[in-house]
Amino acid sequence: MERIICIIIGYAFGLFQTGFLLGKLHGIDIRKEGSGNSGTTNALRVMGVKAGLLVFAGDVLKLFAAAYVTHLIYSPGRWHEPYSMILILYTAIGTVLGHNYPFYLSFKGGKGIAVTAALVLLFGDLRIILPCLAVFVGAVLITGFVSLGSLLVVTLFVILWAALGMTGNLPLSGTPYFTESMIIILFWAALAFWRHRTNIRRLASGTENKLSLHKKRN
Repeated sequence: MERIICIIIGYAFGLFQTGFLLGKLHGIDIRKEGSGNSGTTNALRVMGVKAGLLVFAGDVLKLFAAAYVTHLIYSPGRWHEPYSMILILYTAIGTVLGHNYPFYLSFKGGKGIAVTAALVLLFGDLRIILPCLAVFVGAVLITGFVSLGSLLVVTLFVILWAALGMTGNLPLSGTPYFTESMIIILFWAALAFWRHRTNIRRLASGTENKLSLHKKRN
């Protein structure tokens, strides 16, 4: 039951659609502009750098806020204990689902790039954060494809989590919760790839849009 409640908590926070709300302040429906989703990359393309950074920050913070609420309810003072980490991972999945599939926007939200970044940052493990940051920045700078950078980070995160866990370098290592955490993270990764399926097709065909930092409309 606690796991279900954590998913619900995360979903509730994920419903805060920063891109959609900021778009409304600009007098537009971001779901009808650019790529048609309400996430960071589309906000960046449609409304400019400042708006893109605000959307990114808002979408990162909503996962942090959801995780903090879970922490207060179930494990105050025990952030890095295995069971606490499992509950926070369930909360993170709920946040991604709320971000990607908000019921009040006909289940049309973002693709989870910023929430993915928040998940990488969540436990403060530099052995995960630094390689993921380097891969994302490198991929985007070299290719211009945010989607490619995002998918590479998702893949690397899964690999690093598995490697650290199996070598005894995570609080979850050696507990039944490690296997459960891998199932959660693999589900999250599968969801990320599913949400980027059109990007993957465009990458394969050479028609994917590169990141543009100029503001397209006021």
